[in-house]
Amino acid sequence: MKVRKELWFGFSLMAVILTVTVIFMPWSNMQNGHIGLLMLSLVVVAIMLGFPTAFTLMGMGMFFAWLAYRSGNPDLAVRQTLDLMVQRAYSVMSNDVLISIPLFVFMGYLVERANLIAKLFRALELSLARVPGALAVATLVTCAIFATATGIVGAVVTLMGLLALPAMLKSGYDVRLSAGVITAGGCLGILIPPSVLLIVYGATAGVSVVQLYAGAFFPGIMLASLYILYVIIVAKLNPHMAPPLPMEERHIDLPPDNEKMREAISHRVLPGLIGALKGSRNLGISSGTIARQGFIALLPAFTLVLFLGFTWHLATKPAAKAEAEGLMQMGGGVIAEEAAEGDAGGLAEPKEEGEEGLKEPPAEGLKEPPAEGLKEPPADGLKEPPAEGVKEPPGAKVTTAPARRPRHRCRKPKPPSACRFPPGTGYFSAPASPVPSAFTPSSPSSASKCSRCCWGPSSRWR
Repeated sequence: MKVRKELWFGFSLMAVILTVTVIFMPWSNMQNGHIGLLMLSLVVVAIMLGFPTAFTLMGMGMFFAWLAYRSGNPDLAVRQTLDLMVQRAYSVMSNDVLISIPLFVFMGYLVERANLIAKLFRALELSLARVPGALAVATLVTCAIFATATGIVGAVVTLMGLLALPAMLKSGYDVRLSAGVITAGGCLGILIPPSVLLIVYGATAGVSVVQLYAGAFFPGIMLASLYILYVIIVAKLNPHMAPPLPMEERHIDLPPDNEKMREAISHRVLPGLIGALKGSRNLGISSGTIARQGFIALLPAFTLVLFLGFTWHLATKPAAKAEAEGLMQMGGGVIAEEAAEGDAGGLAEPKEEGEEGLKEPPAEGLKEPPAEGLKEPPADGLKEPPAEGVKEPPGAKVTTAPARRPRHRCRKPKPPSACRFPPGTGYFSAPASPVPSAFTPSSPSSASKCSRCCWGPSSRWR
């Protein structure tokens, strides 16, 4: 049995993944990180073997979650795994953002079943017939438009593979260029909004989906434009890789009425319609049919005029000014009446001192606090510490000096030479010179009433 190259490549890749996993995995000391790497490798191998992606992810997730919980507490592993599955399912179903995913997929299904993509591809193929690589360019434009209806890669690649690939191979396009154009155009579905991948990322990371759409729109359009530019350059440099569309494929059978106008009047649209409206030359075509055909022919011009007019209106529209003349503040009836009496309102200078506007505060408002509020603390609260707790340090003695007797000062005047004599026996000796009678004692009793005087007869010399 001969095995194809694709199968050999797939089997070789799976063998390499399993070999690396078996060799480098620490089987004796498995931790949660090693369990995650083992799960990732087995998921890749299972998908390459052909198992459905949804059931593969669900089964691998439950099994390896049970292994991780079993390493912590084997008794609660099954319960924790089932609780985790229920909680995750409930959180996904209760997320409002994720509701848009099945709705976008349903919208893409309706577009595909209505055969709109096939008609769009055929119309773009005919309109771009003179452009180098017309089929490849039409494929890219169709993928960019269809990506806005589905938001996923698989649907775009599958549908365009059924529509565009046979047409390009029939026209002689290179297989590599045809496959590359389809896969590159299908990948635009994750960039051009609405994108399912951006919705899932926004719901998981907690980021605004609208902001993600605004940030991904321009890169998606720019990437599609670069793809188209690359195809045109390749087709211009290598015509054999993307040959032009043959003339027999450009031919389209017109309706009978349009065929009559083309043969009798002109092959151009507007001259043929205008000529068909002139009396008997209408060739039996009703005026309603001609009017409808003319409206369809002039519809792009009408659209362009409306767009240019709307743009001009936005560019020349005067800036709106906020006017508050008719507005009144809540509870402002009294203020409005006062303003009507003579107050102009708005900002005004403060009034002078003589007016009623600014005045000093009344003196009665500033008073001393009452004396009753301020009282001395009770005497019981402040006491000296007990003498027992405070003692002098040992060795420190306090010597008290003897109290000094206060010096007695006599009111009587001292004799001039009474204190000049040195003390002899300790008693007073009369001076040689006569002393005035006022200072001469006549008797001991009359000498001095003070016994402490320094010159008294009975006093000692101090």
